[in-house]
Amino acid sequence: MSRPREFDIDRALHQSMELFWTKGFKSTSFEDLTRTTQVKKQSLYCVFEDKRALFLKALALYRVQTIAVLEELSSQEVSPLIKLEAIRDVTLCRSNETHGRGCLMVNSSLEFGTGDEEVTREIEMMFTEVGQILEKVIRSGQEQQLITTRHTSQELAEYLRNALLGAKIMEKSGAPRERIDAVLRTTFALLAP
Repeated sequence: MSRPREFDIDRALHQSMELFWTKGFKSTSFEDLTRTTQVKKQSLYCVFEDKRALFLKALALYRVQTIAVLEELSSQEVSPLIKLEAIRDVTLCRSNETHGRGCLMVNSSLEFGTGDEEVTREIEMMFTEVGQILEKVIRSGQEQQLITTRHTSQELAEYLRNALLGAKIMEKSGAPRERIDAVLRTTFALLAP
């Protein structure tokens, strides 16, 4: 008979994601992970193999959670412009708890570059899914003549996604909120018909 699990795997994964998000992959030691999760190293290794495997699961969790929030916002019965503003606001979370951490995917992209194929694949999946959500909302706005048609919905989605990612980098680097807001105001003004 096998031994029952001694810890809540989902909880430990979520706690690990938060730690990686705050410290980055390289700066997070396995000791940090065991202290934060209060799970013994051997138990974590049994489930997640090693720190990198745990990190990849944390990236996937972050992607799934983020995409679920964006899909929920994009499916609301409101104007496409209000949807985009809600996506902007949730992307730049104003809470003190997450302020300054940036985006786990952007942080990981900057930390790893293209040096790890599996990390890169997870990041690209996230960016692709965000782009698809934005493109759908923008296309709807164009059909309602609320968003410019000077560019395709796909081009505008890529532009907006990159502006939001840039804002997250600004946030992570400590740029004042006023400067970040000015960049996003300009970005949204360019979407006007």
